Amino acid sequence: MNRTYLGEFEEIVLLSVAVMHGQAYGVMLMHEIIEQTGRAVKLNQVHSALQRLEEKGMVKSEVGGATAERGGRRKRLYTITAYGERTLQQIQEIRESFWSKLANAFKPAIGL
Repeated sequence: MNRTYLGEFEEIVLLSVAVMHGQAYGVMLMHEIIEQTGRAVKLNQVHSALQRLEEKGMVKSEVGGATAERGGRRKRLYTITAYGERTLQQIQEIRESFWSKLANAFKPAIGL
């Protein structure tokens, strides 16, 4: 399998970008990751991961329009690329393969 490997946090950021369908930006991603994972996340961590993902060709960004709620500043919006989608699919297939091998390993004991 020939692909660029992702760290856990990069994978989470990439998944978050994918589920936001073109409306992903730093602060929104940070809040989504905190909500979904329960872990403490800082905005600079999200921005660093986005930069790495963009360098790898897994996300692309464009500057959106200025908004009043941001004091006239514009947001950088991120979308997943076809390469990013393929990478997530490969990661999912690998994980499902391992989990299927553990199908009976985690069955709860009766009476617990």
